[in-house]
Amino acid sequence: MKRHFIWGALAVAGALFASCDRGVEAQLQQMTLQQKVGQLFYIRPESLDTTIQYGTSADLPSIALQEVNASMRALAEAYPPGGIVLFGHNLRDKEQLSRFVTDLRALPGEPLLCVDEEGGRVARLANNEAFGLPRYESMAAFKSPQEVHEAAFTIGSYLSRFGFDVDFAPVADVNTNPENIVIGNRAFSDKPEVAARMVKSYVKGLRKAGVQGCLKHFPGHGDTKADTHFGYAVTGKTWEEMASCEMIPFKAGIRAGAPIVMTAHISAPAVTGSDVPSTLSSVVLEEKLRGELGFKGVIITDAMEMGAITRQYPTADACVLALEAGVDVLLCVKDYPAAFEAVLAAVQEGRLSEERLDQSVRRILRLKRSALAARK
Repeated sequence: MKRHFIWGALAVAGALFASCDRGVEAQLQQMTLQQKVGQLFYIRPESLDTTIQYGTSADLPSIALQEVNASMRALAEAYPPGGIVLFGHNLRDKEQLSRFVTDLRALPGEPLLCVDEEGGRVARLANNEAFGLPRYESMAAFKSPQEVHEAAFTIGSYLSRFGFDVDFAPVADVNTNPENIVIGNRAFSDKPEVAARMVKSYVKGLRKAGVQGCLKHFPGHGDTKADTHFGYAVTGKTWEEMASCEMIPFKAGIRAGAPIVMTAHISAPAVTGSDVPSTLSSVVLEEKLRGELGFKGVIITDAMEMGAITRQYPTADACVLALEAGVDVLLCVKDYPAAFEAVLAAVQEGRLSEERLDQSVRRILRLKRSALAARK
């Protein structure tokens, strides 16, 4: 009887997946090239407002864009984004966020709404007192997978209630370097097996709450000293060394069904043979993440406005290089229209084939359908 039940459940799941794929293919066939390219970009709302001029992302909190305006609607018509990412300065209170979410969802491109809400020091909503939400000391403070699952379910539940589709969490890094200034207690542990159990529980807790999780920062930011927000960061580990440490939590998260993996802008010369950031490396993304780890979901970059990218590459060039390396979604680009036009031109000129573009759009549309189903 139990065996028949399992096979029956598998048959139903297979039928649902096939139905989803048919829907994705039908949607893909109806999309224009412009619409397909737009799906590759998850941007800050500020990127749609042509009245805003800022030098670095550090300038944005003083701008505090908290509503959709005519400039944003007009730019979204020409450049329909696949996702919008909100930060702390975009959030005032519950009423403002409700209006903002409603208006953002109405923009062309049907953007998914995303946020960094790990818990601890990175929690855009919970660290705003106006929302009155539960707060957590840090990920490293959790003592058991059950505690993590309960916290992730709580976080996912309030994110879902406020209208978010994607949480850029959990951190799957292993905090093995005490000199690390960017990860620290955002990671669950300095022991890979412990981190793996916590990551698995976090992914499942978010999914239970109806929110799409994201493992970050591949191939592991825990054994670095520098901060990729500001410039070059490197790990000296070989792939064999990573396989016995950094990959253990990522494998656990992928097996738990994490639909998204975020890249790190760190260089891994002992793996790739060069100083190219992992975000731009087909060895890291296609050969290792897709090939060896078998990840079939959406690969998203860390913010493309970060110094590790912008100090080495023009934004438009970096976006095309990332897509060539195997990325599906470009996050927080510096100049959205210019990056969009560069990707569009790369497809039109044959540098990126439309078949390659469609591979990414299929994955993104599947993610969107999962998010939509969770919303209902």
